[in-house]
Amino acid sequence: MTPSPDPLPPPTQRLPFPYRPEAGVVGDRLRSLGGALDWAAAAQVARPWVEAVRRHPPPFWAMESLLKEYPISSAEGLALMRLAEALLRVPDAETAIALTADQLGRADFDGATDGALARLSQTAIAMSKKFLPGEERERGLFGKLGAKTVVAATLRAVQLLGRQFVLGQDIGEAMKEADAARRQQENVRFSYDMLGEGARTGDDALRYLESYRHAIESIATRAKADGPVERNDGISIKLSALHPRYEDAQRERVLRELVPRVWGLCEQAARANINLTIDAEEVDRLELSLDVFEALAQRIAAQHPQWQGFGLALQAYQTRALELIQHVAEIARRYRLRFMCRLVKGAYWDAEIKRAQEAGLPHYPVFTHKHHTDISYLACARALLQAQDVIYPQFATHNAGTIAAILQMASRTGSAFELQRLHGMGEGVYREVMRNPLIACRVYAPVGQHRDLLAYLVRRLLENGANSSFVHQLADESVGMDQLLVSPLRLEPAPSLPLPLELYGPQRANSAGLDLTVDSMRAPLLAALGQASAPHVAENSAQDVAAAMTRSLAAYPAWRATPVATRAAVLRRAADMMEARMPALCALLVKEARKTWGDCVSEVREAVDFLRYYANEAERIMQPVAMPGPTGETNELRLTPRGPWVCISPWNFPLAIFTGQVAAALATGNTVLAKPAEQTPAIALEAVALLHEAGVPKDALQCLHGPGETVGAALVAHPRVAGVVFTGSTQVAKIIQRALADKDGPIVPLIAETGGINAMLVDSTALPEQVTDAVVQSAFRSAGQRCSALRLLCVHEGIADGVIEMIQGAARELVTGDPALLSTDVGPVIDDEAFDGLQQQLQRLHGEARALLPPSPVTPGSHLIAPQAFEMNSIADVRREIFGPVLHIVRWRGDPQAVIDEVNALGYGLTLGIQTRIDSRADALATQAHIGNVYVNRNMIGAVVGVQPFGGEGLSGTGPKAGGPHYLYRFCAEQTLTINTTAAGGNVQLLA
Repeated sequence: MTPSPDPLPPPTQRLPFPYRPEAGVVGDRLRSLGGALDWAAAAQVARPWVEAVRRHPPPFWAMESLLKEYPISSAEGLALMRLAEALLRVPDAETAIALTADQLGRADFDGATDGALARLSQTAIAMSKKFLPGEERERGLFGKLGAKTVVAATLRAVQLLGRQFVLGQDIGEAMKEADAARRQQENVRFSYDMLGEGARTGDDALRYLESYRHAIESIATRAKADGPVERNDGISIKLSALHPRYEDAQRERVLRELVPRVWGLCEQAARANINLTIDAEEVDRLELSLDVFEALAQRIAAQHPQWQGFGLALQAYQTRALELIQHVAEIARRYRLRFMCRLVKGAYWDAEIKRAQEAGLPHYPVFTHKHHTDISYLACARALLQAQDVIYPQFATHNAGTIAAILQMASRTGSAFELQRLHGMGEGVYREVMRNPLIACRVYAPVGQHRDLLAYLVRRLLENGANSSFVHQLADESVGMDQLLVSPLRLEPAPSLPLPLELYGPQRANSAGLDLTVDSMRAPLLAALGQASAPHVAENSAQDVAAAMTRSLAAYPAWRATPVATRAAVLRRAADMMEARMPALCALLVKEARKTWGDCVSEVREAVDFLRYYANEAERIMQPVAMPGPTGETNELRLTPRGPWVCISPWNFPLAIFTGQVAAALATGNTVLAKPAEQTPAIALEAVALLHEAGVPKDALQCLHGPGETVGAALVAHPRVAGVVFTGSTQVAKIIQRALADKDGPIVPLIAETGGINAMLVDSTALPEQVTDAVVQSAFRSAGQRCSALRLLCVHEGIADGVIEMIQGAARELVTGDPALLSTDVGPVIDDEAFDGLQQQLQRLHGEARALLPPSPVTPGSHLIAPQAFEMNSIADVRREIFGPVLHIVRWRGDPQAVIDEVNALGYGLTLGIQTRIDSRADALATQAHIGNVYVNRNMIGAVVGVQPFGGEGLSGTGPKAGGPHYLYRFCAEQTLTINTTAAGGNVQLLA
């Protein structure tokens, strides 16, 4: 194999900023089209195609027919798709029965039309309703036999559905199907897509690489070595399938390890004269994809300059799509190459929208109006046609109007091109279009086992198969021709969704975040790190507590009397200041708390959210409430502050939890004596200084730094303390509880949020790749130093071997090291005490359990512990929380509710994960669990203020939930004011 090219220089922002106002981008796209397109004429060309498809609809097994019979937006369509996504991977009959009963039981198929597919479905549904056991029905022998029969029939139906998505289960079968298709219609070409999910492990990546190699060898046997490369079949490859860490933070490693692998495939394809297309992936991988693409172009120019089969897919729904085409054309001209470029609408729309909202980005990186994507597609199509000297355009679309528009623009430029469609879709339209023998169509054809590919393809269909899509409307004859072929060339001034920063409506702005894959957004963080330092903070003594309490008591009347609106305005001002100072605060968190950059950004945002949320909540709950009563008196319920509160915060969230505790007490009119963790006083002092600058009186908020045994104990023991809020270990919470109980005087409220042996239950319907992602994030992110972190994974025995193997492989790919480096996944634990304690726990586990990962190397002074995992015999063997990157794994069988009973018996109740496709099971298990926060089919960390109020029960805390609508009540006393209005006369209103 030829040596890999040298790594590229550090990236620059070659493409525009991805988060730009949608209307401005679309306006630019419309101007770029200018007068190049006559949509009315294009619609006239498309009209007879649509009429012919409606006169001669596709066979009942085609995807269009399925969507017509059971639209994805309906309960029936969703049930069918969700069964297709999960059923094939379920290994045990009991779970397969439960899944089928759950999904079919949620839909009503009785109204389906009389087509063959409908009759087939109705028969299966009728059997299901008769035989499938419901929760209220005993599972007798007849019931069980009937259920298995129905599941077998459903399984067969799903396999038939898979044939509509997947061309063949291996490359040989797929090529036979392709040959059969070519015998029926000339000028059809194929691009074989071998994979669905990306690699999670190094072994996965190498296995996928071998699959690609074998496929290219097979395709080469049918290719013409001396003809135009575009007339041969080709292959589409997914870079995330060839490297388990295909992400921007691992750029150097990706270029070092991935580029040689892809180069080997390129050499194979070049020698065989077939085309190789790099598939498009998520927005945050685009710049990295271009790095890999250009590195390969360099090598192609040097060794295979005549090969014109190399290319990539471009997603028109991205706001940078047009500039991306220009950039790719520049690369082609720079290296004197010609690329094949496939233009698609885009395949990850839901995921991109959710990511932008979760990250608090300024705009969406994709268009929110479907017709805006259509405008972008047409503008990109014109750009591709105009770059015919360096690009061979490939237009992937099922939209008849779009096809007609492309033909119109191509006729004006004289460019060579081809159309593309997805296997199983668009056959009717292309049957009509390709009556013109000069038009070529390439079928994008997924190849692989149905159980592997169907889950991926169904999720893409669910994500992009909305009722507004052309494919859906084509089959719906109630959609008139004018509506179906309406011009997309119109501009909507506002997005169809609230912007990420407006996610929570006008009442509260979402905290602004950063995309660390964008150089211009991460540069201020890295610059701030060079100037950051964690200064030594002098400790207070127990004697300082009395003086601080005196000042706090003196400040209390004025702060209490400050109108709640004024207090709220102070907190909102502090939130704005904190948001503006994010780079400096993040840099300090890296220095003092030893956090990775992603965790730092999330923590600053959480602190900002606390300030804004509690400001709003205080204004809401502290308004007097008129109570009903008899005539002649008024009754009013008020909330009042309690007095000086002690806030004791931990080191693992030294800014967010510190700020949340303080903000809650201040918003409700209390004064605060805050004691940060001994390990992280500098970030606490920075937060206090910021709050003072925002308008909180200095004596109303004081910070006392020192050991818990002295300063913390003195604060809790002071007789004038009005309340204590604490986040930390269960052991310390109990010490505080006893100290408060032993004091004479008022009964002092305690709010405690402690840790937990947090479990995740995985049944056999769960997708292993999604489970692995959730487990790795939940157990090992933040070096496992989150109270919400996953400690105990309970995985069904039917899939345990594969899931454990995938988790092992994914954990080995994590980078443990310096948190100041963007490439670091797992930073150090907080200090010597934590490190030594974890080493003792690991030594014990190596003697009691089966180690699944290599021992973490011990580097003196580094405090680094690589992810560790151990398989235990039973849930009861997990006796204590280990506060670090350590995961316990237990296999289970039988009744999942019994697993929840065992988890409840541990006594902790903070977080629980459930991974299942059985909706009724997820709901039942969540109801059964004595757990504060339950997360279904996602990770278990990163609770968002006002979205996932956070807090546990049992050994995990007292409640109420931080960041929730009930939290502030605990900081207040209640007062009822009753006034006898008849004391000075009668009720005038009543008399009137």
